[in-house]
Formats: sequence, C-alpha cells, structure tokens
Amino acid sequence: MKVLEAVSTIAGKYFAVWVILTSVIAFMFPDPFLGLGGYITILLGVVMFGMGLTLKAVDFKIIFTKPLPVLIGVCAQFIIMPLVAFVIAKLLNLPAELAAGLVLLGCVPGGTASNVMVYLAKGNVPLSIAMTSVSTLLAPIMTPLILLLLAGQWMPVDAVAMFKSIVQVIIVPIVLGLAIKKFFPVGVEKSLAVLPLISVAAIITIVAAVVSGNSATIAASGLLIFTAVMLHNGFGLLLGYFAGKVLGQDEVNRRAIAIEVGMQNSGLGVALATAHFGPLAALPSVLAAAWHNISGPILATYWSKKPAVKSEVKTAVKPVEVKL
Repeated sequence: MKVLEAVSTIAGKYFAVWVILTSVIAFMFPDPFLGLGGYITILLGVVMFGMGLTLKAVDFKIIFTKPLPVLIGVCAQFIIMPLVAFVIAKLLNLPAELAAGLVLLGCVPGGTASNVMVYLAKGNVPLSIAMTSVSTLLAPIMTPLILLLLAGQWMPVDAVAMFKSIVQVIIVPIVLGLAIKKFFPVGVEKSLAVLPLISVAAIITIVAAVVSGNSATIAASGLLIFTAVMLHNGFGLLLGYFAGKVLGQDEVNRRAIAIEVGMQNSGLGVALATAHFGPLAALPSVLAAAWHNISGPILATYWSKKPAVKSEVKTAVKPVEVKL
C-alpha cells in the first residue's frame, strides 16, 4: 500500500507532465490507443466516483455561512466561460465541430484540480471546494441549457440527452461514492491516498483515446485550437479575478474565484463532446486537460509569493487529492 501511495503522490504532483507525454505518444503512435474510445464515459464515471468518496459535509458549510462568494463564483463560472468561448469561436472562425467543442468546454463545471491550485496560491480553499461541488451538481441543468443557447448554430444540441448523460457520468457516480463512504468509512479512508493514481490513469486514458482518434486533425488545426484554448483559459482567470474584485471580495476569495472559473472539468467536456458532437469536438477539452494544468501551477506559484489579506474563512486546509 505504501508503494501505491508513493506512486499516487507522484502521479498527482506531475499530472500535467503525464497528460502532455500521453498526448505526444498517442499523436505519434495512434494505433495502440484507437480502441479506447468506447471507455471514455466509464472512465469519467470512475473519476467522479472518486470525488464522491472525498466530499465531506464541511465542504458545504461555507454555502450556508457565507453564500455570497459561492454565488458570485458559480455565476461567473456559468456566465464568463461560455460567453468567452462563444466570442473566441466567432473571432477565430473555428470550424463548426471545434467551435461547438470550445463552447462545450466553457459550459462544463469547474475541475477539482483547481482546489489544489487555490491552496498553492494561498486562496480560499473551502470556497474553491464549495464552488466545484455546487457547479458540478448544477451541471445537468446549466451545461445543456447554456450549450443549447450558444452552440446550437454550429451543431444540433439535444439538451435532454445531454442532461441524462451528465446525470449518468457525474451525479450517479458522486452519489454512489457518497453512499460507499457512508457505509464503509474505514475502508474508504484507507483508500484515499491511492485515488489520485486512479484519477490520473483514467484521465490520461481518455486523453490518449481522443488524441489517437484525431491525430490527423490535430496536425492540421492543432495550433489554431490550442490558441483558442489558451485564450479561453487566460480570459477566464482574468475575468474571474476581476468579477470578485468588482463585487467586493477580498484577495483570498478573488484568487479562489479566478482559478475556479478558469479551470474547467475538461474530462467531462471530452466525454460529452465525444458522445453528442463527435470526436473532433472533444479536441478543445483534450488540449485544455494539458494547458489548464500548466497555467494553473504557473499562476499559483506567482500568487504563492505574494501575501494575501485573509478572509474569515480559514484557508490552511490542504486538499487530500488531485483529480481533473
């Protein structure tokens, strides 16, 4: 078990490295990975099941004690990111499937790797965890609805089918994880240390599946869509920060909101794009899986060297896991 824990720690710490290496290998040698496409939904369910195992009642305390920053952050998540994606898709004149995929990336909830980035950035960790949890639970409604409004001009959007997909791959695994934790707390506690390894393995398998299936397209338009993903992430971080500033949040809350808004659940984006739009539409989320875990640590390192005025909510609670 100690060996697995050590491997799990390394897997989580260098997640971005594994994603990049996997992407390069799958791009250069796609054939061995072509059969993985059918497992994307199952693999994302495994990641969300792990999230359910780690959620605690205290994670939701801030929602009831200090709801305003959570409300600001979640609203920013579902307003800023979809609209920025829409504008970038228009300005860059992206092909229909890529445009729809970028907007889909903007419509998914925050990724749980953001919690670790907020901790490193000396931001409000409880706020970040609460935002991730709330945006994830709202995703079955908000993601299909916003996508229908913004991406329908490029691709047909079946909001009902997407709602069902999100419930199946997000809500059901999370609820199942919560139930397992309730009835088997000792066993779950012992297994928490290896969850990052499982999550990282699942995500890089998803990445390998999508990259291998779209290697030719990546070669033709990879630079364009990567530029779009970088701009999307950059504006999300910037506008998320200023949304908190304009609405009177202190520095630790601004950092949490910025990172939470800017870092998306790219794994969900890959699964939904593959299932409802096609494999090409999954490309923005695949590239985001790598880029978000490069830009996030860079920003977190910069902020970690700058003092922040602490809010009343304690921020010295270190997250126990790293998942996308």
